[in-house]
Amino acid sequence: MKTDLLITGVSQLVTAEGAEAKRGRAMSALKIVNDAAMSVSGGRIARVGRASDWTGQAETTVDVGGAAVVPGLIDPHTHAVWAGDRLGDFEARASGRTYEEILAAGGGIRSTVRATAAASVEELAALAKPRIDALVRSGATTIEVKSGYGFTPAAELAMLEAIEALAASERARCGARILATLLIHIPPIDAADRRSYVEQVCAELIPEVARRGLAAAVDVFVEREAWQVGEAEKIFLCAKRHRLAIKLHSDQFHRIGGVELGVRLGALSVDHLEAAGVEQIENLAASQTIAMILPGVSLHLGIPAAPGRKLIDAGAAVAVGTDLNPGSSPLYSSAAALALAVRMNGLTAREALVAGTVNAACALGLTDRGRLEVGCVADFLVLYTNDWRDVVYMLGANPVRAVWIGGRRVAG
Repeated sequence: MKTDLLITGVSQLVTAEGAEAKRGRAMSALKIVNDAAMSVSGGRIARVGRASDWTGQAETTVDVGGAAVVPGLIDPHTHAVWAGDRLGDFEARASGRTYEEILAAGGGIRSTVRATAAASVEELAALAKPRIDALVRSGATTIEVKSGYGFTPAAELAMLEAIEALAASERARCGARILATLLIHIPPIDAADRRSYVEQVCAELIPEVARRGLAAAVDVFVEREAWQVGEAEKIFLCAKRHRLAIKLHSDQFHRIGGVELGVRLGALSVDHLEAAGVEQIENLAASQTIAMILPGVSLHLGIPAAPGRKLIDAGAAVAVGTDLNPGSSPLYSSAAALALAVRMNGLTAREALVAGTVNAACALGLTDRGRLEVGCVADFLVLYTNDWRDVVYMLGANPVRAVWIGGRRVAG
């Protein structure tokens, strides 16, 4: 049988097996093929095995020179579309000012909301492109991007239109897949305004997003200073009626019932979890919901890291994302996010790779990527070295020599 592409000279080909999310101890199970070869046809993997067992022909053969190969990384949580910057916030926080003081001075998330609302769709897409390019160079082949800096339905739609334009551009340029999520992020300050906003989100915004196919999921920030559980439930039930998946930002600073709500409603993932306790960990472990940890936030803000080790030991399925955003996680590398998850959240190298590939894919509802198995999209990374562990070991340097998406080399 003749295939389009044959990758040879692979010291180690490393992957999880099976499309389902890996839970607990299963997150340590990897298939490692030494002296491997992989063939690709029509942008999908046709065969994986030892090079000595290969008997077919290929249109093109690429020898990677003894490097390790791992699946393309999935970044399941980013806010890569924004305008303005938060450098003033960063300097103020480093000088000892509190977040409340920064907000009172006109900074914080509301400054990003103002700048983003003032930018055009074209400007937002152009600003996001180099951020996406950085993630791709670091190994991300599928990337979720949230709205959430719009603050009005019209501005949220503009953000989603920018993500749609960005997705089309990246698909044409390199094949990277970008998935949009509608994020209902921060509420109006006035109680009457927030009730009205929830009604507007349910009556106008979500139906329009679903009608136009602008997002695959709806996310709500459930937190003491953001949306409450009852408000989030109304939004989620509306999303489910419109056949959109649901996700949550929750338990970042306080435990107010977000994890329990997400599990009860069948959320794809509950993200952050820095403040999660025993009950929340047990809830996630007993559910199909993915526990999403975001170590860049803990590093940048200096807050406690999410209990990744405890979640895995309890039997939960854990995924890792960059949470790339201007205020709390200016982390432009998906590989670095995995490296930080090992150092800060207690994951092993094997667990981190699973968390950034198959489990991250499951957190986006995807079953055809995040693994190097027959039939999967041929998204894979060639490392600089012959040991796959370098993808979660290196700090300050990119471990990825080449990024292949759909069987085409797009970076490196």
